[in-house]
Amino acid sequence: MGTPKRKMSKSRQRSRRKANSWRAPQTGKCPQCGSSAQPHRVCPSCGYYKGRQVVTIKAGA
Repeated sequence: MGTPKRKMSKSRQRSRRKANSWRAPQTGKCPQCGSSAQPHRVCPSCGYYKGRQVVTIKAGA
């Protein structure tokens, strides 16, 4: 079996291992409108975050 010519750096080694550990993002329910939204982010359908409106969403866009 072949041996490596040079030592692999920690960042290169970690990035190779991390490439196989992808998971789909978690989703929860928006308390304002009830649609699915990622936690700790503004709801894409109503624009609310932590009980107050942060982004104005245009209807029919």
